Amino acid sequence: MESVNQVKQYVEKHQLISRGDRILVAVSGGPDSVALLHLLLDLRDEFRLHLEVAHLQHGIRGEEAKDDARFVSALALKLGVPFHLKEVSLGQIHSTAGKGNLEALAREERYRFFAEVVHARGLRKVATAHTQDDQAETVMMRFLRGSGMTVLGGMARANHRDASRIGSSAGLTVVRPLLGLSKAAILDYLAQQNLTYRVDRTNQDSTYLRNWARLELLPKIQERVDHRLNERLGQQAELLRDDDALLTELAQRKLQEICGPEGLLRPALLAEPIAMQRRLLRRWIETVRGHLRGLDFVHVEELIRLMKEGAPQRRLAIPGGWEMVREYDVVKLVRRSAKIKRQRYSYELHAGSSLPIAEAGWEIRSELIEKPLAQYPADLTEAVFDVACLTEALTVRNFRHGDYFQPLGMTGHRKIKDLFIDNKLTLSLRAKLPLLVLGEEVIWIPGCGRSERAKVTAQTTAILRLKLVSLVT
Repeated sequence: MESVNQVKQYVEKHQLISRGDRILVAVSGGPDSVALLHLLLDLRDEFRLHLEVAHLQHGIRGEEAKDDARFVSALALKLGVPFHLKEVSLGQIHSTAGKGNLEALAREERYRFFAEVVHARGLRKVATAHTQDDQAETVMMRFLRGSGMTVLGGMARANHRDASRIGSSAGLTVVRPLLGLSKAAILDYLAQQNLTYRVDRTNQDSTYLRNWARLELLPKIQERVDHRLNERLGQQAELLRDDDALLTELAQRKLQEICGPEGLLRPALLAEPIAMQRRLLRRWIETVRGHLRGLDFVHVEELIRLMKEGAPQRRLAIPGGWEMVREYDVVKLVRRSAKIKRQRYSYELHAGSSLPIAEAGWEIRSELIEKPLAQYPADLTEAVFDVACLTEALTVRNFRHGDYFQPLGMTGHRKIKDLFIDNKLTLSLRAKLPLLVLGEEVIWIPGCGRSERAKVTAQTTAILRLKLVSLVT
C-alpha cells in the first residue's frame, strides 16, 4: 500500500528504524497512533521488529479516558502485542507542582513512563505518531510565540531525551516515523484497512492554541494559499533543522577555541558575528547548566550587553538560580547563592616560618638570610625586607576598604584598591589575596607591589625573604 511504502521509505532515508529494533509504540487510541501501530506491524517482518504498546491514562477526561485505555488494551491483545498501561492523576500532579501548563505536564509524565518501560523491557526506542500536520501546527505555534531557528525547526525526526530532562533513571530515544505523512493519508489508510479508533473530543476545543491553529488558523491560510501549506511548513522545518545542526556543530568547535581554564574569553566571543555570539552563549550555558530552560532572547541580549558595556566587573542573574559573572576579559557562569558576608582573616607572621592561609588557598613562606643577597626577587610573588626596619609586629590579612601603601621609589601613598584595578584583579581575588602588614601599614601586596618601607639597602645586615605559594595542587 502507498502509506506503508511512504513510511518505509521515510524511516530508511532518515535511518529511524534499524532491522532487529525493539520498539515501544505510544498508542493513545486516536487515529494517528492506531495507524502508526498497524503501519509498523506491516513492516514488522521485513525489519524483524519487536513491538510493544504503551498507553498513559491521564485521569483528566473521566470515563472517556478509561474507555481509551480499554480500547488500546483490547487492540494490543487482538494484535498479539505486549501492552503496558499506567494511570496517573494529572490534575493532582498539576496541583502539587503549582506551576506549568497541563499539556507540558502530560508530556513529561508520558515520556517518563515510556522511559521506564523501555528500560525495564530492554527496548531501544519509542515511536510516537506525530504527523506532517502536527509538525505544521508546531511550527506555526512557535512562530506566533516568537522563536529562533532551533525551535522553529519543529519536532525532530529522531531525538534523545536525557534522563534529567524527563525525570527518569534512563534516557529515551524517540522516533517519529509519520512526520512525512499527512493526516489525510492516515485517514485514507485507516478507511482502506477498515480500522477503528477513538476520537478525543477535547481536540475540538479551540480555546487551546494548538487546536485553534489546527481548526481555524491553518485552514484559513490554506484557503488563501493552497492545500500544500502543511507540507511546505514541514519542509521549512526540515531545512531549519538541517541548518541549525550545521551551525551547532560550528559553534561547538568555536566554543572550544574561546573557552579558557577560567571561563569564556570575552574578547574572542565579541569578535564573532552577533548571530554566532548568541549561539555560542546559548551553547556555553547549556553545556554548563545542562539545559536552556527559562533562557529567552531577552536574557541572551542582556548577557551580550553586559560583555560589551559597563563596568569591567559585573554580575547578572539568569533564570534557574545562576549568574553570569564578568571579570574583565573572562566570563563565568556560577550558581547564584544568598549573599554571604565577606570573610575576613588576620594572622601573625613569625619571621623564618611558613604561614598557611586556608581561606585564601595560599601559603606565605619566610626565611631569614644574611647579606649579601644572591639575587633580588624575579617578580612580585616574592619580596625581601630589611629585618632591622621591621620594628613592629608582622601580620598577614586580606584587604580592608581604605587600605593604602607607599609604593617602592615613591614618597606619597596610594590606595590599594587603585592598584587592584590597574592590575585587573577580580573581585574574588581581591577579597582573599593575603597582604603583609607592618604595624598598621601594608608593605607587600603579592603579585602587585611592595612598599618603600623596610627596603634592602647597602646598610642592611639581615634580610627577611618571603614567597607566596599556592596550596592548590
